[in-house]
Amino acid sequence: MKLILGSGSPRRKELLAQLGLVPDEIRSPDIDEDPQKAELPRPYCARMAREKVLAVPRAADEVVLCADTTVALGRRIMGKPADEKECAAFLLAMSGRRHRVITAVAVAHGDRVWEADVVTTVKMKRLSDDELNSYLASGDWRGKAGGYGIQGPAGAFIPWIQGSYSAVMGLPVAETANLLLAAGYPVYGDRA
Repeated sequence: MKLILGSGSPRRKELLAQLGLVPDEIRSPDIDEDPQKAELPRPYCARMAREKVLAVPRAADEVVLCADTTVALGRRIMGKPADEKECAAFLLAMSGRRHRVITAVAVAHGDRVWEADVVTTVKMKRLSDDELNSYLASGDWRGKAGGYGIQGPAGAFIPWIQGSYSAVMGLPVAETANLLLAAGYPVYGDRA
């Protein structure tokens, strides 16, 4: 049985490695990631993971794993910022407040799809102008939901989380292992 990771995210590959898993292949799906009108963050994130896993072609002996991470401030979806200005707006909106990071995972094998999502509450400290400008200049925000990655320099802005750290990074390890097991993929033991 082959494991296909439907994501080009290096963080998701690293998190899979925590389980001792190395994808046999990486196939990034190409889908429209725009939220639908009035779509709420959690259903949006679950829909993205499901659409991604269904968009990745798979053979009968392949298990495909896809995920999506969304940052939500109330009902507002904060995706990957288009530019530095949008990133600054996201970070200033979250500065000194709590927000939610939602990561949805979908696993497909044969004609079945298994799904889970994890919601983690994250508190961001109040950011000074120096902190904000230094972070923006680092470029670390590029390609990250909400404009930050907890595992990078922005980790210094996060004094508290309630939930899954690995989910905030982009892949909830415990839930992912359970979905792979449900799909018949041998997470533990011999994969030969």
